[in-house]
Amino acid sequence: MGEKECSSGEYFVQREVLNESSLEEVAQKGTWSTKTTLGDQVKESLRCSVPRVKQTVKSWVPVLSWLPKYSFRENALGDLISGCSVGIMHLPQGMAYALLASLRPVYGLYTSLYPVLVYFIFGTSKHISIGTFAVISIMIGSVTERLAPDSNFMVNGTNGTTTVDIDERDAYRVQIACALTVLTGIFQILLGVVRFGFVVTYLSEPLIRGYTTGSACHVCVSQLKYVFGVKPGRFSGPLSLIYTLLDICGLLPQTKVPELVVSLVALSVLIVVKELNACYSKKLPLPIPIELIVIIAATIIIHFCGLTSTYNIDVVGEIPSGLNAPRAPDASLFSAVIGDAFAVAIVGYAINISLGKTFALKHGYKVDSNQELVAVGLSNSIGSFFQCYSVTSSLSRSLVQESTGGKTQVASVISSIIVLVTVLKIGSLFEDLPKAVLSTIVFVNLKGMFKQFMDVPLLWKTNKVDLLVWLVTFTSTILLNLDLGLAVSVVFSMLTFIFRTQLPRYSILGNVKGTDLYLDIDTYKEAKEIPGIKIFRSSTTIYYTNADMYLEALQNKSGIEIGKLLTAKKKRDAKMKREQQKEKKKAKKEEKKQQKKGVGNLSNSTLQSVSAGVKEQSQGNGVALSLKETSSNGLSKGQVNWAYKHDTAMSDSDSDTACHVYDSITQVSHQGDVEKGRASGTHSIILDISTTSFVDTVTVKTLKNTFRDFGEVDLDVYLAGCQACVVEQLETAGFFSESIPKSRLFVTVHDAVLHILKKMGRTDFILDVSCNTRM
Repeated sequence: MGEKECSSGEYFVQREVLNESSLEEVAQKGTWSTKTTLGDQVKESLRCSVPRVKQTVKSWVPVLSWLPKYSFRENALGDLISGCSVGIMHLPQGMAYALLASLRPVYGLYTSLYPVLVYFIFGTSKHISIGTFAVISIMIGSVTERLAPDSNFMVNGTNGTTTVDIDERDAYRVQIACALTVLTGIFQILLGVVRFGFVVTYLSEPLIRGYTTGSACHVCVSQLKYVFGVKPGRFSGPLSLIYTLLDICGLLPQTKVPELVVSLVALSVLIVVKELNACYSKKLPLPIPIELIVIIAATIIIHFCGLTSTYNIDVVGEIPSGLNAPRAPDASLFSAVIGDAFAVAIVGYAINISLGKTFALKHGYKVDSNQELVAVGLSNSIGSFFQCYSVTSSLSRSLVQESTGGKTQVASVISSIIVLVTVLKIGSLFEDLPKAVLSTIVFVNLKGMFKQFMDVPLLWKTNKVDLLVWLVTFTSTILLNLDLGLAVSVVFSMLTFIFRTQLPRYSILGNVKGTDLYLDIDTYKEAKEIPGIKIFRSSTTIYYTNADMYLEALQNKSGIEIGKLLTAKKKRDAKMKREQQKEKKKAKKEEKKQQKKGVGNLSNSTLQSVSAGVKEQSQGNGVALSLKETSSNGLSKGQVNWAYKHDTAMSDSDSDTACHVYDSITQVSHQGDVEKGRASGTHSIILDISTTSFVDTVTVKTLKNTFRDFGEVDLDVYLAGCQACVVEQLETAGFFSESIPKSRLFVTVHDAVLHILKKMGRTDFILDVSCNTRM
């Protein structure tokens, strides 16, 4: 092997043609095994040393690896500013999102405190902000409202009326939320321990974005009742969103004007200032904390103007000061919420890891997907004992934490301190905060999710299958609710993957003159088929679901219908055998007549030699005849196979009887004439299986049958581009044999082509398909 000097933009390689056998010799393929045995793996896992213990502890508790190296000079100021900004955001979002979970606002503050501290210890992302999130909150709210509807807590009031026991209802909903949260955490921890972090890869980006967009619609509809001051009925199950929206529309004549005015004013202020923050983000050292300002201003106005009693505006109500003692969740509720817990676990983790990897890629560090499962799981499990509900990372808070200079999770600790001070001292000051204001905060923070509707025109231009996944996910989430919608979305996404593998693109490849490039002849004009050689490729792995379609596509693309050719060959062989037997009988009768007449013109030995010659010719050229007949009858698709058109000239015979035998059978050409004619027609098929990453038993059988069937009709089959792992799997499956040697497997398509051309004696064409390759 050698290499020539060349200018930039060109390369010249000179080497011998390599099949699998010669490759193993040249590249010195090793027969050793690099995989450790199960026993060695167990011994290695049980081996204990001080460095190993330290490494294990640091991998499970990442804070021990980065906190001792914390640089105050580089990180402290940025983390302080970022932590204060995020802490200010935690207050209004925590209280607002608690309403989505159908819980009192104080539980949103608890959720913004404890899980954040747990993630600080076990998390691996430096920039995401763990806490309440709209999608997870609405999923929790759908469960709490389903298991604890108002109708279960009706009590007799004064004057014979019935009212809802709000305190008892809210207490039971907290128990449901905590039971759901601890189960969610357990699922996430178990998945993380068994290294199941890859499960999120089955939730594609279009699926997640379509799901969160549908969830945003649920969130939006759930907050309309606070904006208009109406009390729609509670609906659950499929189409609950539609029923709720229709009920709110029917109640619009009963709108409370004061609450609508408060909502519109707060919404206008929030939108204007948010846009200013976006426009002047580079000039402002910190974004204006407009949410906190609106909350404080609304609370002061409502309290000192006495609007609560005058206009009956719905307010947050009592916010207890201080922290509650930890309490175990109610295990009796586990059976009722186990399905919802798994859905929340998957969705929460998917959102968390997608944000974490986005920031890690931007800032050049690594996020451990399995450790993130454990970290979020512990945040949920431990938080549930302190009356918190499920958490995940928030896009809006994470962007603020990163954009304001946050470098590590120390910023989360600072934000937790702000929430802690609020819960201990100043939480009670927000008792007169209108719920309508919290609803407007939710609306404004949904802006990013509603922007995802712009995915539709983008996906229409780029990938219609992903668009279909997005639309099905969005529609199922809207119509079937969040839990069933997620299940339907995942199933549909998996079906699209299956359909893609079952409907790959099949191509016939041609050579670009003077290069070793083989491209789809339907796509590239300069790619020309090499006469006599069909090069076939599938765009995906061949396995049991598409193996039959692969063989069918091979026949359609190459224009060779193997079934009809084999049938024609069998008929021709059977016909020749019958004709041969008839001629033997006629010859014997003729011999007896001659013997009786005393005219022994044809000896018995001569007759046997003639019969043997006929038999040999029929066996040697039966395929050629069957192919010729098939082509002439139009049985084969594609062009006529000129390889099997041969001369019909008669062979000289040694006697009149031999001539009689040959005349009674269809005229057959000599084998040399057939070989000469094959040079201009299909005589070889190359299967490019470079896209195949594994083979199963069905694939092995399909390839074996292909070699056998095409070989019976005198077509040579070769494999090209096998990966090393595929070769090993073929060897294990017993694919290679005397009929299919390793010399039929070539490193590249070009190697196979050169081998075939040399075998056929096409030295003139080898000069055209040069061994020297140019770019």
